[in-house]
Amino acid sequence: MDRNIEDVTDAELAVLQVLWDEPDAAIRQITDAIYPESTEAKYATVQKLLERLEEKGHVARDRTRHAHTFRAKTSRDELVGRRLRAMAEELTGGMMAPLLSHLVRAETLSAAERQQLRELIDQHDRKKQRPKR
Repeated sequence: MDRNIEDVTDAELAVLQVLWDEPDAAIRQITDAIYPESTEAKYATVQKLLERLEEKGHVARDRTRHAHTFRAKTSRDELVGRRLRAMAEELTGGMMAPLLSHLVRAETLSAAERQQLRELIDQHDRKKQRPKR
């Protein structure tokens, strides 16, 4: 199944964020993480969100236990990458440089984050320079 990352709603994203932090979580754990004052209605909401995420291919269910557990099939990096590419396509005709330059110029990046970006670019450049076998 081809997963369409852009079709993840904000509510579904909240579920995925819990699963990225707590793999193999049961519905009750997910509900409690999203809604600290959970009710049966909120439990049912999370259950429906998990069903939709499973149908879309973003979540896998383990049915071997009495309380089914869930894990994310879509990684955080995959979601971020696809959403950024979609945003670049929509806003800048697919060019990433304007998005990245805005982030750097916005002065919201810490010194550590700027250093991490430099290292990632250097690492990427080194990979491209390696001779292919």
